[in-house]
Amino acid sequence: MDTELGNLEYKVKQLADLCRQLRDENRTLRQDLLLATQENQRLTTKLAGAKERVSTILAKLPEDMHE
Repeated sequence: MDTELGNLEYKVKQLADLCRQLRDENRTLRQDLLLATQENQRLTTKLAGAKERVSTILAKLPEDMHE
């Protein structure tokens, strides 16, 4: 009986440790996702600005140079 309780205690401790590890990993992944999302938004804005500048430059070129 003591052996069974000892085994059960060990397994519960392992489960608790795994839960803590997964919680920490989840927190890290959420932070990484937030940073990646923010970087994606920044790059999307930067790309939109670049497209606008290129469009402005193209609009100033003579029509026969667009082809």
